[in-house]
Amino acid sequence: MAVEARQINADCLGFTGNTMRTPTSVETLENLGRVKLSKTFFMRDFLYSEISQMEKIPNLPNNPDLAVEVGRHLCEEVLEPIQDRHGRIAIRSAYRCRRVNDVGAENHNQYRCAKSDANRARHIWDELDENGYKGATACIVVPGFLSYYDSTKHWQALAWWIHDHVPSYSEMEFFPKLAAFNISWHERPAKTISSRTAPLGYLTRPGFSNHEGSHQSEYRAWLGTSEASQETHSK
Repeated sequence: MAVEARQINADCLGFTGNTMRTPTSVETLENLGRVKLSKTFFMRDFLYSEISQMEKIPNLPNNPDLAVEVGRHLCEEVLEPIQDRHGRIAIRSAYRCRRVNDVGAENHNQYRCAKSDANRARHIWDELDENGYKGATACIVVPGFLSYYDSTKHWQALAWWIHDHVPSYSEMEFFPKLAAFNISWHERPAKTISSRTAPLGYLTRPGFSNHEGSHQSEYRAWLGTSEASQETHSK
């Protein structure tokens, strides 16, 4: 039954043999969007782009197979554990095709996008990075964190909770608005946390004295003393 269902899905998406093609019609794009990446996320959730909309550039993967593969890792291993614990997460920005990212980075970074070569295996899910490894990034907001963040500006509480509880993350980068942050999965995880809001720079990275061990004290006030302690003992 699973093999038969997969073949039906492949036929709808437009495959050549076992390879998925870039959508060229509304129907094939709809079916790409229906690909389930995890228990609550579908590919469609990650294709919206303001740059794509305003610049009229279709945000479609040249290698849908790779985009789906890394998207599943990102969703199953990184996003779902966050959502399971803290409620629905909002996707701010995720997959970008190279053309969309190129426009976002041109004219002195007009739309605040890193150059495309730096975004391979990050926002550009369907390209390998310079070392030949796979990866995927999404910029997300955790609405359940916002009331605490608005009153404290202590984005580190969420960062350290993820560091302690979501071992498959590779990188996090936090921004001022809505405590939004880039979070990634990667075949060779970097395990870094950085910020473009105060305090700027790296919060942690391998080799920093704060990288190992529990960071419960950083998120105790957010989650509550007893709850944070219970989470630590259940790990």
